[in-house]
Amino acid sequence: MVQVLQTALDALSLGSIFALAALGVGLLFGILRLANIAHGDFITLGAYSLIVPFTSVAASAQLFIGAWPWFFVIPTVGAIVVLVALVTERFVFRPLRNASAPTLMMASFTVSYVLQNAMMLAYGSQARGVDLWYGLTQPIYLGALRVPVIQLITIGVTALLMISLSLFLKYSRFGIQVRAAAEDFRMAQYLGFKANRVIGGAFAISGMLAATVALLYLPQSGTVNYAWGSPLALYAFVAVVVGGMGSLVGAVVGGFLLGIATTLLQVYLPSDLKPFRDAFAFGFVILTLVVRPNGLFPNKNVHKRV
Repeated sequence: MVQVLQTALDALSLGSIFALAALGVGLLFGILRLANIAHGDFITLGAYSLIVPFTSVAASAQLFIGAWPWFFVIPTVGAIVVLVALVTERFVFRPLRNASAPTLMMASFTVSYVLQNAMMLAYGSQARGVDLWYGLTQPIYLGALRVPVIQLITIGVTALLMISLSLFLKYSRFGIQVRAAAEDFRMAQYLGFKANRVIGGAFAISGMLAATVALLYLPQSGTVNYAWGSPLALYAFVAVVVGGMGSLVGAVVGGFLLGIATTLLQVYLPSDLKPFRDAFAFGFVILTLVVRPNGLFPNKNVHKRV
């Protein structure tokens, strides 16, 4: 029983990370039909925002944002990632708004390449150890159940964000515009929605979600390098495809399902097969798509262009 509860907790924690990353990817795809490859680099940027660039020079000054109070760290990291997301929207994706989907994808690939090389220039190519909120990685024990505090925080923050974002999208004027744009952007434009405002807001929300993923996953990882967020972005894209391209609910469900599948495989696969865990996970994804080619929650308007 303890093993089952431990596995369930691990699965929910990892699924929460994947769900938040997938929601950030799915939101932009729903509106722009943009497969934003750079989303993983936004996550990496959130992690690197805790470290002053060129720390080999600044180390003597002990300029490490992560050592500052959490109520300063969280909004600072969020503001940095949101600002970069808005800059890329304004100067890269807005001029290409009427371009084809392959062109938008190549633009996002270029943004990813630029961001990765900028971070490599500032921080180097070697992985850096980051001791962020060490106390949160310590477990508490409920009988025989070992519960890392950061996992509880991850699950709680994800639930809070999901509920808050759901209420925001459902009841606020701007949220209704975002949902309408995700369903049918061209019709939303005909109804008078301001495209720049809606898309800019979607990029800001996506950046905020990327920053949240960085802050929640970094204490569990303990290290960061210039491509640290890329695997998370890959899982996010897979979750979006499984859930249904253009469906926000599908992105979240796909993220949790992928987290659960990955955790179960890690626990129950024979030890000699565990190095191939991801191959098995993506094999299940292929089987799912064979049965449901358009994903679990397909968006009937996904084929429409902006």
